[in-house]
Amino acid sequence: VAFLVAYHQNKQLIGEKGLLPCKLYLQNVKKYFKGKINLDALSYAPTIIWFLDWSDIDSTLDYLSLFGLATSAFVLTTGCANMVLMSLLWVLYLSLVNVGQICYFLLHFSCVGTTGWESQLLETGFLGIFLCPLWTLSRLPQHTPPSSIVIWGFRWLIFRIMLGAGLIKIRGDRCWRELTCMDYHYETQPVPNPVAYFMHRSPWWFHQFETLVNHFIELVVPFFLFLGRRMCIVHGLLQILFQVLLIISGNLSFLNWLTIVPSIACFDDLSLGFLFSSRRGGVKERVVQMQLKEAAGERLPLRYGCYVRRVVNISFGLLIAYLSIPVVLNLLNSRQVMNTSFNPLRIVNTYGAFGSVTKERTEVVLQGTSSLDPNDPAAVWEEYDFKCKPGDLKRRPCFITPYHYRLDWLMWFAAFQTYEQNEWIIHLAGKLLDQEEATLSLMATNPFAGRAPPRWIRGEHFKYKFSRPGGKHASEGRWWIRKRIGPYFPPVNLQGLKKFYEDRNWPYPVQD
Repeated sequence: VAFLVAYHQNKQLIGEKGLLPCKLYLQNVKKYFKGKINLDALSYAPTIIWFLDWSDIDSTLDYLSLFGLATSAFVLTTGCANMVLMSLLWVLYLSLVNVGQICYFLLHFSCVGTTGWESQLLETGFLGIFLCPLWTLSRLPQHTPPSSIVIWGFRWLIFRIMLGAGLIKIRGDRCWRELTCMDYHYETQPVPNPVAYFMHRSPWWFHQFETLVNHFIELVVPFFLFLGRRMCIVHGLLQILFQVLLIISGNLSFLNWLTIVPSIACFDDLSLGFLFSSRRGGVKERVVQMQLKEAAGERLPLRYGCYVRRVVNISFGLLIAYLSIPVVLNLLNSRQVMNTSFNPLRIVNTYGAFGSVTKERTEVVLQGTSSLDPNDPAAVWEEYDFKCKPGDLKRRPCFITPYHYRLDWLMWFAAFQTYEQNEWIIHLAGKLLDQEEATLSLMATNPFAGRAPPRWIRGEHFKYKFSRPGGKHASEGRWWIRKRIGPYFPPVNLQGLKKFYEDRNWPYPVQD
């Protein structure tokens, strides 16, 4: 899914003419490090794009995404993988993430909740490398069974994810301590779905119960991992159930699907056996035979590669332990930060979500007009709708998980701040003024389709609220009601943006 999202959206977001061109970003990094691609530059932005062709960066981004998509599709459909393939997937996605800028990491909004799934996906992928045999694509490699060190690596990951999320809530917004955060969450989350519309109207006592359950799952259940086999399995079941509930009630990209993966490490072969066919010669029967032989004292002679693998696994465990030191110190710190990496390869990270919950939903609505004078009271302003974020009051909230519309999320975050702090939104306005086809592919509607481009674009700031099911607005087909706050950014035209483009080295649209 991550590579599919990258293939569909990277060109428009970080391509040659993207909102935040990655080529310009790499050039600036190179310039900062005295015009050289040295170890400092590689450490600051670890990506193989440094060594690839920049003359056609769009094709380069496409090739990386397609290669990753094809490789992951092979692993998913065949159930076969080795360290080489998993390493390749990890390197490819790391390369895309580290040139994605705020399209991938929205770290300046760490107090609210960020796209921590990028770091989580990279850490999960790195652990997955050591779960597989080196070369063979056998689904049941007899000489390289999964190491308990790697299994505990996954358990350590889910422990940090959940405990980090719980601690940031307790230390953050007081509504988590007062058990009132769920009164607001469904309405103000980044991209609500139809279930959230109805869940928002649950009685106050149910929202308090939800908050208590959340605290139990995130602050108490993680310690079940260390209380023996049965409690470890209970931990896995509760975490998976919790993630399924989050999937049903929101569009948090592939985050919750991804969090299920390390939870699977809580189960052993016996507890997962029912998922596999009992047909003769199948994987389940072969595993049982291997276990019977091992119980009878029959062991395959160890090959040289097995000893090397043991050394690799022990080294892997020591690496994870060393990189976990700042992460543990962060968990113990009253000024805990979330969704942060302490190493450039994002191998062991801090996690957390919704340390602060917004109490009101605000949206930036982009509008265009063909009027010569944007200040003319008679000017007709027409709105652009995004793929999934709230806009049209009568449009039903969407279901997109595990897919992800990055621009919709950027717009959600931008509504918390000013356009001066989000220069990319002015760049977006310029692209709409130019009717740029690639950028319009990220939008749900273009009110000027088949017509001349708009002369002016402006951003309006609105407060959005769910309509009440069965109420007046709902009976008129409205899912949302809104109230104008004021202008977000003033009307702009292409001519007025020329210097803005030049100061940032962005390609200025060539007009006919």
